[in-house]
Amino acid sequence: MNLEKKIEALIYLGKQIELKSEDLKGVQQFAKHKNSWFTQDNTNYALEQIATNFLAESEIKNWVNQYQIAEQSLPKNIGIIMAGSPPLAGFHDLLAVFLSGNKAKIKLSEDDKYLLPFLLKILKEAFPQTEQYFEIVERLNNFDAILASGNRESIKTFETYFSKIPNIIRKHKTSVGVLFGDESKEDLSQFGQDIFKYFGLSPRSVSKIFIPKDYNFVPLLEATHEFNEIVLHNKYKNNFDYNYTLHILNKVDYKANGCLMIIEDKALLSRIATIHYEVFDDQKHLEKILEEQGEGICQIVSNNTFTNFNNKSFGESNTWSLTDYENGIDTMNFLKTLA
Repeated sequence: MNLEKKIEALIYLGKQIELKSEDLKGVQQFAKHKNSWFTQDNTNYALEQIATNFLAESEIKNWVNQYQIAEQSLPKNIGIIMAGSPPLAGFHDLLAVFLSGNKAKIKLSEDDKYLLPFLLKILKEAFPQTEQYFEIVERLNNFDAILASGNRESIKTFETYFSKIPNIIRKHKTSVGVLFGDESKEDLSQFGQDIFKYFGLSPRSVSKIFIPKDYNFVPLLEATHEFNEIVLHNKYKNNFDYNYTLHILNKVDYKANGCLMIIEDKALLSRIATIHYEVFDDQKHLEKILEEQGEGICQIVSNNTFTNFNNKSFGESNTWSLTDYENGIDTMNFLKTLA
């Protein structure tokens, strides 16, 4: 397939996703049955992001036009190790491999095994030639390069196992928020999306906030309480109750509103249903803290912008574009170096 035909196929896939067929809804329900974190709302959101921000004609063409993509006479086999959250987390890698003229050998996460095969089935039925570019495997072998995402433990294994071949191995990062106390009620309500989307399990979800001294938590707690229906989800409620009890037993000072706990902790990553906070004295102190912890931050959500960081407005931490690369690593440029 030439590049033009591949783009045509992807645009078709985006339109099919937007139709939300009964078959697709059925696969979503089955995915939820196998992994209860994958609620219908969450898989809908992930699919809508893909259809709108990845597979719209203008988005794809603007993206590929930034690169001089040559036809591959001998396509490379690119191993893709998919992360398990959010739903379809590795779809961007798949697009990059496909459009660069290479073949994807896909190792699915046990937490997300049904959505992607169904999307590839849609492609194959309308564009049979696409089948040669995608292979779902139980075990990776005979590959020329690796694209991998995972948790802290798996990343160490990947770095050792794949050290002698070209690779992108993305270390686990998280999003943080910077609040100054002058945010509007609407800002803080939107900020709740950054905290609760995907139950906080996405690396783009906010797990920590930085706040000034004497910060008033009441507006934040009131705004995020709007999301209190999240505790109706059994797994989230179990985590909330467990962590709530743990903080009480350990005599940890906390703020809570029935669906979220906020505790002071310098760590970037927090438990489910909890976010951490750290206090800064002034702008200079804040910049120093962010610089020290920057290696673990994928983006900052705030009304302000911060140099050398990916900045997002409130409510946008889990929205992304084709040029919004995980960990800031340009996947397409990497794949071009393999030619």
